[in-house]
Amino acid sequence: MTVTKKEYKKMAQKASPGTTYGKNMLMAFLFGGTICTLGQGILNLYLSWGIDQQAASAFVSVTLIALSAILTALRVYDNLAKYGGAGTLVPITGFANSIVAPAMEFKSEGYVIGIGGKMFVIAGPVLVYGTAASILYGLILWFFHLY
Repeated sequence: MTVTKKEYKKMAQKASPGTTYGKNMLMAFLFGGTICTLGQGILNLYLSWGIDQQAASAFVSVTLIALSAILTALRVYDNLAKYGGAGTLVPITGFANSIVAPAMEFKSEGYVIGIGGKMFVIAGPVLVYGTAASILYGLILWFFHLY
């Protein structure tokens, strides 16, 4: 039996589930907004403890990374991501999740080969590109005396 491209396209459309763009965007907005609001609340808490703005901002980053890593290790963050979609990819929490998730998945292979070897499978290229780009931009600024 031969299937034409037109027939195949019809069959694929029939078998594919419908996309709920509106719901996906709303959930991403709500979850991403909640994470950002949590970050602002933590910042306000640190500021109320008398910590200066710059140090408090750094502590918020560390706190959000730690919370994301812990929730990923407990398999909670992945369940949140099922509902929140792109909203859970708020840069700092999503990045921490992308490092911890592969490490947890391969922990049965041991600490060195499993966790250490697989930890940067997803985040590794981001780190390499970020480092290379920052060196390149720094050299351009230095060369043209733009700093």
